[in-house]
Amino acid sequence: MLEKQRLFKEAENAIRWIHDYVERIGAKGVVVGNSGGKDSATVIAMATKALGKERVLTIAMPCNSIQSDLEDARLVAQKFEVPFIKVDLSNSYNELENTINSTLINIELNKEAKINVKPRLRMTTLYAIAQSLGYLVIGTGNLCERMVGYTTKWGDSASDFNPIANFTVEEVLAIGEYLGVPDKIIHKAPNDGLGGQTDEEKMGITYKQIAEYIETGKTDLDAMKSIEKRNKSSKHKREAVPVYEVERKKYLE
Repeated sequence: MLEKQRLFKEAENAIRWIHDYVERIGAKGVVVGNSGGKDSATVIAMATKALGKERVLTIAMPCNSIQSDLEDARLVAQKFEVPFIKVDLSNSYNELENTINSTLINIELNKEAKINVKPRLRMTTLYAIAQSLGYLVIGTGNLCERMVGYTTKWGDSASDFNPIANFTVEEVLAIGEYLGVPDKIIHKAPNDGLGGQTDEEKMGITYKQIAEYIETGKTDLDAMKSIEKRNKSSKHKREAVPVYEVERKKYLE
């Protein structure tokens, strides 16, 4: 982790970058998926400082979710005095799952496919609202998640720009605390709200181990093997969509 003063300087630079990027694009503001977690709360704090609270719209999108996450999302919005909208996607998700399953023959959506539908529905919602308002969708994924691919492609990994993509979880927590994110959110166990487990329980590795590997190139041996395997298998999530034109010369011989 960066030394605190240097980290806070980087955070202030990222805040200025948010302002400059939005102005350069000519957007009226930003839309944030407000999960009630540390990442979205920190991004909300940064965006509010960069643009002013009237240009930051936070949207909670419960999808058969637990009530406490929605309450935490409201807490964050109240803390930073930003607009808050709840769009309940539970019925949409249930209907989509039922429609797909009833249409497929001899195929049924597996557990991971069902889980990943939720963040994709949420991102669809964010973009629909952002486009209608002339806003941008601001990302909330951190460096540790990107490193091991703990994201849903075209779901929570999607955004127009992301101010915390190069900060580890520990750094995001420190920035959030620096900007006044409520203690309840800062000390909440990281949870994507999708599978009933914490992030670390799902992955079988800790964010501390991932950060240590990012910063030093090594950590606990078993964790290191898992991180490297996950990094390799999720490479496609961090790259632009491959297009034939880029490699077509190989096929012209």
